[in-house]
Amino acid sequence: MRASELWRALFRFSAGFYWLYFASQKWAGVDWMRPLIQQAPGVNPIPGLHEILADVVAPNWHLFALLQGVAETVVAVLLILGLATRQAAIVGFLLALNLALTVAFLAEPGFRWMYYLAVLVNAEVIFSGAGIPALERAGFVPSWLRS
Repeated sequence: MRASELWRALFRFSAGFYWLYFASQKWAGVDWMRPLIQQAPGVNPIPGLHEILADVVAPNWHLFALLQGVAETVVAVLLILGLATRQAAIVGFLLALNLALTVAFLAEPGFRWMYYLAVLVNAEVIFSGAGIPALERAGFVPSWLRS
C-alpha cells in the first residue's frame, strides 16, 4: 500500500466526517436554521444569489434546511465508506460552495475559512479519488457505486 493511497483516503475521511458533523446537527431538528437562512439574504453581497435567497430560499427555509441535512448525511456516509466517491465529492463540493457563498457571510471573518476549506477538500477528493481503504474497490459493489 502506497503512502499516496493513504493520503487520498485521509482526505476522503476528512471530508466525510466534516459532512457527518454538520449533518448530525440537523438530525434532531432544523428549526435552529430558520434565523440563519432568513438572515442570509440581508448580508449576501452577490447579485442574483441575493435575490434567490430572498425570494426562494428564505420563504421556503424548512424545505431547504431538510434538503441540506439529507444531502450532508448521504455525502458523509458515501465518503466515509468510500462508495461513489467522486460523485459524493461533487455533491459535497456543491454543498460547500453553497455554504461558502451564503452562510459564510453570516460568520465572523475569522471563521469563514471553515467554509472555504471545505470547498478545497471536496475538490481534492474529486480529483484524487478514494484511496485505500474504500468499499468501491470491492468486487461485490455494483458499478454505479464506483467512481
